[in-house]
Amino acid sequence: MRSIGVVSTSRADYGIYFPLLRSLQADPEFALTLYVSGTHLSPEFGLSIRSIEADGFDIAEKIEVVLSSDSPQSIATSMGLGLIGFGQSFAKYRPDILVVLGDRYEMLAAALAALPFKIPIAHIAGGELTEGAIDDSLRHSLSKLSHLHFTATREYANRVIQLGEDPNRVFVTGALGLDNILTAPRLGTEELQRRFGLDLNEPFLLVTFHPVTLEFEQTEWQIRELLAALDLAGFRVVFTMPNADTAGRIIAANIRQWVQSHTSVAIDNFGSVAYRSVMCHAAAVVGNSSSGIIEAPSIKIPAVNIGTRQAGRIRARNVIDVSYERNEVLKAIRLATSEEFRKSLETLVNPYANESNSAVSTIVRVLKSIPLDDSLVRKRFYDVDVTE
Repeated sequence: MRSIGVVSTSRADYGIYFPLLRSLQADPEFALTLYVSGTHLSPEFGLSIRSIEADGFDIAEKIEVVLSSDSPQSIATSMGLGLIGFGQSFAKYRPDILVVLGDRYEMLAAALAALPFKIPIAHIAGGELTEGAIDDSLRHSLSKLSHLHFTATREYANRVIQLGEDPNRVFVTGALGLDNILTAPRLGTEELQRRFGLDLNEPFLLVTFHPVTLEFEQTEWQIRELLAALDLAGFRVVFTMPNADTAGRIIAANIRQWVQSHTSVAIDNFGSVAYRSVMCHAAAVVGNSSSGIIEAPSIKIPAVNIGTRQAGRIRARNVIDVSYERNEVLKAIRLATSEEFRKSLETLVNPYANESNSAVSTIVRVLKSIPLDDSLVRKRFYDVDVTE
């Protein structure tokens, strides 16, 4: 039996992980060790650890890192707390392989703590770009700390190899989050009304706006421009709240104030099933979340992507890129919600989908078959031919 550690730090990564966690939990060849940290443990962000427990997963360790401030100093301090906390956890529960996902600073803390323990790291979603956020640097750093790589597309796999990673350790899986899109059950409108007070009988926008961490000084202006555009658009709005990045609380405070005077709602923690169920009913997804780029194409939903946070990601035709300025956002919302644009997405193909195999099946196969010896943690830099 192989001990597979998985680090989850927020509702976002948990929703992506979910089908993999289910598979690892059910497989007698694996012992799942779940490390929970970040906003999962924070009442301010919806205490989403309850969703993990309700889903029947045992939590091995809880690593507290989130502070009551989101200043640059507080984020740096949280990274330090994460490094200490994960180090203490690995001293008690040392997995055979540690799985991390994406680009969060809490994930980087876990990977750094694993380094002196010689714990092999499997990184999901490397090679992607988000040029407007510090996440870009965190993601590439995680790739260099990792020993196995599961990427969403061939282009992203090539970028990981360009970082000097052995091509034999890089596997193209498609986006893991898509494994849930077409197979997971969806909540009906009555259930969504009962749980969250949502009336989905009239058109609405699903809006998520996260801090753009390389532009955090402009956060107040950015969220006010978005809210002004939503005023002019005239749709009801279902907000999901921002993550725990620098200046995230500025966004949250503006949203909470705005919904008080509008027939709209702000939800701290939908959970992955409810979020995707709501997305299916939305007139459009608006903001700067990766879900509009990676997941929305699979259900043919338009996405208005605002600003630079997701700059560099591969896009399908459902994405309309726009600046922060309110009139530009309004124009994009009107285009996205038009009957003509929505009809044009009927034949849309998601570039993050893997038509041949599910992401989970590929990841599980590799985790089962990879030799657990010193050769796994000994990495050689792979030099790409640059003579062309």
